[in-house]
Amino acid sequence: MGRIAIDELRRISGLKCIRYTVPGIKDLPVAAKKLFDDGCEIVITLGWVGKTQKDLVSYLAMSIGLITVQLLTGKHVIDVTVHEDEAENEKELLAIAENRVREHVRNAVDLLLNPKRLQKLAGTGQRQGQPDVGPIMR
Repeated sequence: MGRIAIDELRRISGLKCIRYTVPGIKDLPVAAKKLFDDGCEIVITLGWVGKTQKDLVSYLAMSIGLITVQLLTGKHVIDVTVHEDEAENEKELLAIAENRVREHVRNAVDLLLNPKRLQKLAGTGQRQGQPDVGPIMR
């Protein structure tokens, strides 16, 4: 996932990338905080979550930690997580992962450089890693 994120970032922008690898998803909040303390303007976290209840609880703990980091720093953390129960087979899961990573890297770049693009996409039913569902109908 890291290779894909770096590839997409280089493909669409000239922004600098700092890679920080941690042993597990529950280590992501402190890594994000350290990156902000070192001057980063946005952080993209990448994680792969298993199917067990323990995995889901670990993801929830990590997610709450990332939200806390965002509130403490006033900066965005784009969480890119793939859950093993999202697909029936490995090939499909890998396709979801690649799509989700690439789309979230574009979202992060837009947050920094082109926030009006995100405004135009609001309410259009965009889904990272899955087919878009279309706009909300009234």
